[in-house]
Formats: sequence, C-alpha cells, structure tokens
Amino acid sequence: MRNLIVIVLAFVAFPSFAQSDSTKAVEEIKSFQKELNEEYKDRTKSPLTTKDFSTFKEHDFFPIDLKYRVTAKLNLAPGSSFSPMATTGKKIRTYRVFGTVEFSIDGKTFKVPVYQSKELMLQPEYADYLFFPFTDLTNGSESYEAGRYIGLRIPKDDELIIDFNQAYNPYCAYADGYSCPIVPTANNLNVAVRAGVRFQKKH
Repeated sequence: MRNLIVIVLAFVAFPSFAQSDSTKAVEEIKSFQKELNEEYKDRTKSPLTTKDFSTFKEHDFFPIDLKYRVTAKLNLAPGSSFSPMATTGKKIRTYRVFGTVEFSIDGKTFKVPVYQSKELMLQPEYADYLFFPFTDLTNGSESYEAGRYIGLRIPKDDELIIDFNQAYNPYCAYADGYSCPIVPTANNLNVAVRAGVRFQKKH
C-alpha cells in the first residue's frame, strides 16, 4: 500500500493550476493510470494473486471526464482526536477527521469528511497526506462494491482539487489478507461517480 500512496501523491493537483488547463489535467490522469498499471505489473509491489498477476494487462478505467475533477472547499476540524477506523482485517489503522470537503457533482452538493493518518503524518514524506475514501451509486455494478480511495495533499489555503478520475481500489479488491479501511458511512456519495478504476469482481 505504501507504494500506491507514493503514486497517488505524485499526481495530486492543486487549485493554482488545475482545471484552468484541461490538457494538463488529462495528462495528469493518464500518467496516474500508467503508473498504477505499472505497479500492478511489478511482482514486488503488486497485490494481485499469482493467478491474477499472470493475466493482468491493465486496469479498467472509466473514460476520463473532467466534470469529476472538482474544486472543493476545505473546512478544518481543529482539535479532532485520532481513533481507530474499521478495517477488513486485524491491523488497526488510526485516523482523525482533518476536516470536511464541500463540492458539487451533477448539481448535488456534498459535504464529507477527509482523514489524516496518525502513522503517516509522522513520516516527513507523507506528513501532508490526506485520505479520502468514498462509496457511490456505481458500487457493486460499475465499480468495486466496497468503495474506492483517493489520495490528497493538505492545501496551502482552503481549497483543494479532488480528482475522481484518480480513484483507485483498495488492495482488498484483489486479494485476501489486507487490512483495508472500510469506507465510513459519512463518506457515501448519493451520486454515480463514473470516474477512476472501474468494476472489480469480488475475489
């Protein structure tokens, strides 16, 4: 999972240049897709089972759609405490609500939490990493049933770009034995997010 975080953060956008240049945005997304595919083809990094690894060629992505690249307002949650987030395994993962992000998709406005990892914030290279898990109306039919993740960076001001075209599956979508954070109910989006990694059958 650590390798995946590195890939995710490499392509996180900031409002200062995102959305004003659609060509750059599309290039960013394509680079993210390429790097994600390359990680899964690397036997030392891939979460795929031996059987799936032998047949893996690339992820199935929704077509790139910049309407799912949104500018969100970040409302901080100062003083929030860390607590365990439920996972699919035995490993405990501790997060705090860093704040809430407010954005709109298809005319619907959402205000949902974004999280900070206690473990990662103590490491200089990940100190500004934010975790944005979500579920949406495509889960179970067009995308992984348990939801998807997006990696973000703490912005310098109160705005940040959330690019759902860079949404990826938790490792648990591909193999057993991982302790993947379970998407909190507060992060359910009542809209179909047809962006990012597409359907993954339950292993």
